[in-house]
Amino acid sequence: MTRGLFISFEGIDGAGKSSHIEGLAALLRDQGRQVTLTREPGGTPLSEKLRALVLHEPMDPLTEALLMFAARQEHIVHVIKPALTRGDVLLCDRFTDATFAYQGGGRGFDWQVLENLENMVQDRSDLKDKSLLQPDLTVWFDLPPSVAAERLVQARMPDKFESQPLAFFENVRNGYARRYTQNPGRFAQINANQSREGVWLEVKIAVMNLLASPNKKGNAL
Repeated sequence: MTRGLFISFEGIDGAGKSSHIEGLAALLRDQGRQVTLTREPGGTPLSEKLRALVLHEPMDPLTEALLMFAARQEHIVHVIKPALTRGDVLLCDRFTDATFAYQGGGRGFDWQVLENLENMVQDRSDLKDKSLLQPDLTVWFDLPPSVAAERLVQARMPDKFESQPLAFFENVRNGYARRYTQNPGRFAQINANQSREGVWLEVKIAVMNLLASPNKKGNAL
């Protein structure tokens, strides 16, 4: 089958990840690669509506988690799977690791319930490898929450996550760290507390290593 590559970008609000995704997309397109650029929650008309609810409406933590995975289901069916089937390099601004970091770490929601939802939505049991759909590479922009908070002061009107106290983001960072320890081979941990040029160099090295690896077969759907 045609094999695409799935790269996700993760980090707490203010880590600066979003500013590098467009640059990477342009770099890959200049190399002749077909790129699909998307985000979570969101990526489809319905998922974007669910995103607005999750970011701005108060709700029970279980409701929040269910909406995140409902948006992800739509995103996988209508954007992610088609892109990978075409053989695209898919660049996604956040994926499931963010749900574990924000809902599991930040909200303190049950980790096992999140894993059950992950298994349900990202199941690929119809395929020979019977694995979960996961990124081939997760670029984690790791930044001390205190530094991120200083950056967010200059940002637009914050959503309900961006306006959380520092302790919330400490827990979010811990959630990312827990996901990293569960699958370190999938992650590239980027030091986001340095110059923009330094961050960009680390991102490029991580992605180019992925593209050059003879052992990385990519996602086949």
